[in-house]
Amino acid sequence: MHKVEIYTRYWCGYCHMARSLLQSLGCPFREYDIESDAALQQEMIQRTGCRTVPQVLIDDKPVGGFTDLARLQHNGMLARMLGDGTRAGDPG
Repeated sequence: MHKVEIYTRYWCGYCHMARSLLQSLGCPFREYDIESDAALQQEMIQRTGCRTVPQVLIDDKPVGGFTDLARLQHNGMLARMLGDGTRAGDPG
């Protein structure tokens, strides 16, 4: 199974959409809420090179935010990246 991580803020609408997309695929993920944790925010910036949320990583590789994740899903690339039996290939 691939490791999927997402950096979020509680109030962020795009974060909610990214979580929902991953959940709809049956894809387990680890979430890091950076709202009140400056160290986690710095970690996110170091790992992704980005300051905005959400930031999604698959197997430690940054894939971007919700729009990027949705684009990967739409193009069928997310299924290839996950390759673990999730419903990621379903264009929904």
